[in-house]
Amino acid sequence: MRLHSILFGSILSMLSALSFSQTVTYQVDGKPYEGYYVSPAESAPLVLLLHDWDGLTDYEIKRAEMLKQEGYAVFAADLFGKGIRPTAVADKQQHTGALYKDRAKLQRLVQGALDTAKAQGANVNNSVAMGYCFGGAAVLEHARAGADMKGFVTFHGGLSTPPGQSYANTKGSVLVFHGSADSMITLNDLAQLGTELEQNKIPHELVTYGGAPHAFTVFGSDRYRETADRHSWTRFIQYLKETLND
Repeated sequence: MRLHSILFGSILSMLSALSFSQTVTYQVDGKPYEGYYVSPAESAPLVLLLHDWDGLTDYEIKRAEMLKQEGYAVFAADLFGKGIRPTAVADKQQHTGALYKDRAKLQRLVQGALDTAKAQGANVNNSVAMGYCFGGAAVLEHARAGADMKGFVTFHGGLSTPPGQSYANTKGSVLVFHGSADSMITLNDLAQLGTELEQNKIPHELVTYGGAPHAFTVFGSDRYRETADRHSWTRFIQYLKETLND
C-alpha cells in the first residue's frame, strides 16, 4: 500500500508539473502584446481564443481555464496591445474599428498569437480557433486567410465577409453559435454566411438559439442566457472532440 501511495503521489506530481497557466508577453510588428497560455499536458490539442471588444479580460481567462479542465491547451490572444483593455464604448469601438479597417494587421495579430503559442510548446498542428463577438469576426478572418487549422468557431460573432475576401481558401470546418434575437448581427447575416460556406464547399454547422441576444454567453451580463450558453458550450466541447486528435 505504501509503495502504491508513493507511485500515485509521483504521478500526481508529474501531472501537476505538466499543467500550468501563465501570461505571455510577445511582439507583433514591434509592439508588445500580452496573452494568456494554459496547458493541461504536453502536446494537448490547442484552442486559440480571441477576445471580445473589451480586450483580453477575466472572461477569456475563465473560458481558457474551463477548456484546460476539458484537456485542451489554450492561448488567449491579445489583439489590442499590452495593457490596453478598453472600458468605454467609444474606446472599444475605436480599437475594433481600427482593426476592421486594417484587415492585414488583424491577420498578422492572429497569426502572431498562433506563432507565440507554438513558441510556448503548443501543438499548433492540432488546433482550432474560437472567438467571442469581435473575436468571432477575427476567427472568420483567419479562416478566410487560409489558416492551416482544423476548425473555426464563433460565439455571437461578426459574420459578414468584407469586399475582396471569400472562403475559397478555408481549410478547416466552421461552427457558428448565434442568437436569433441578436439585433446587431441578424439572421439574414447568418444565412448569407451559410450561402458563402456552401458555395465554397466548406464543412459547416450554424446553430441558433431562440430568444438569445448578442453576447448571450457573457456571465453576469443582462444579455446572458444560461440555457443558450450551456447548450453552445456542450456542443463546442463535442466539436473539439470530433475535430481534434487527442
